[in-house]
Amino acid sequence: MEFYGIMGKAYSLFKSYLEHRYQRVKLKNKASNWGMARNNVPQGFIIGPLLFLIYSNDLPKIAFNTNQNNNTKIVLFADDTSVIVSNQSLTNFERDINIVFKNMNEWFSANLFSLNFCKSHFMRFLTKNGSLNEINIEYNNKQISVTSNLVSRHNYR
Repeated sequence: MEFYGIMGKAYSLFKSYLEHRYQRVKLKNKASNWGMARNNVPQGFIIGPLLFLIYSNDLPKIAFNTNQNNNTKIVLFADDTSVIVSNQSLTNFERDINIVFKNMNEWFSANLFSLNFCKSHFMRFLTKNGSLNEINIEYNNKQISVTSNLVSRHNYR
């Protein structure tokens, strides 16, 4: 937080609220033992979304550090991330998206995030004459599946 200019009393306030917190799970009449919450923001904390944005703010820089052609853009919205890659060459597109995907997963790991592969999909936007060749996007033998919704220029006539 100090990196983003949050210092002094504001920093101390955040730090005191986030450190030395305990949590437990309660299901029906049973409860777990209390355990220290090491890396999280309390559920329902009103400024939780702001803290998340501060924490994940540098993720979009991955695209610029990865791709010399600047055909990749990472867009953050709340806790969702979209990656936009454009390339007329299918071979270069697949290479670019896999490099970005690898770098993103390394960033996630270094920052104590994890990607939910079950909720991650990709969508292709094609021109009228675009071909539907297979694209393989993976990291550590886990693949991202194509969404069942196909968008093409034909859908908008």
